[in-house]
Parts: sequence; structure tokens; C-alpha cells
Amino acid sequence: MKTILSFALALGLGFSAMAQTTETKDKPAFKFKAETHDFGKIKEGVQATHEFEFTNTGKGPLIISNVAASCGCTTPDWTREPIPPGKIGKIKAVYNSQGRPGQFTKQVTVTSNAEEATKVLTISGLVEKVEPGVPETKPAASPVSKP
Repeated sequence: MKTILSFALALGLGFSAMAQTTETKDKPAFKFKAETHDFGKIKEGVQATHEFEFTNTGKGPLIISNVAASCGCTTPDWTREPIPPGKIGKIKAVYNSQGRPGQFTKQVTVTSNAEEATKVLTISGLVEKVEPGVPETKPAASPVSKP
């Protein structure tokens, strides 16, 4: 009796493993050109924008169900249509630097039907404070000499 139960259990586990392998093979997959972006130094008030580009390297259509920013200062946008295998999609992140001087690092979380269902992208940079009412200084023009 124990051997029959053991055999049935092993057979069930084998079918389960085969089903998972087949399911994983047919899933879409992300391949990003880069998963991080550093804006470097930007002036306060700038809307810093970056597009993360990716390719669907899987076998099925890639559907992005949600893209969420880690805070209200970052606004995401993304390719809404299903991305067929081998085709390119984009995730756009816009960082509002107004009133946020200093170093920043923000995450954008992508949720999809891909094999790796959740992907985290990162933007960073340094916002340089702009003093209100102080015009930018420009070098003085040199006098023109007359012959």
C-alpha cells in the first residue's frame, strides 16, 4: 500500500513539475537596456524625464498591468498595449524637482505577466537649489575697441 501511495505521489509531482516548466517557457520576459538612470545635476524646478526601454524576450505577449512610483514626486507612464515577443516597450519616469533640493533616489515598480512579474527601476540625481529672485549671473561683455 505504501509503495502505491509513494508511486502516485511521485507521479503527481512529476506532472506538476512538467506543467510548470511548460508554463514558464511560454511566458513573456523583460530585457531592459538599463534598470537604473542617473540624471546627474539638475536645477530645481526641472521636470527630469527618462524612458527605460525594454524588449520582450519571452514567447508570449507581455502585458504591463501597473507601474507605481515610490513617491508623488515621480510620475510614470508606460506602453499600454500588449508587447509581442521580440518587440520593444517603454517605461517613462518624470521626476518633479520643484521644492526638492539635494540628492534623490526613487524607484518605479513595474508589474506584469512576465516570468519575473515585478521589476524595480531606479532613477537618481542631485537637485541644485535655485534661490528665488536671484537672476543667473552671466559674464560681462567685453568692450569693443575702436581702431
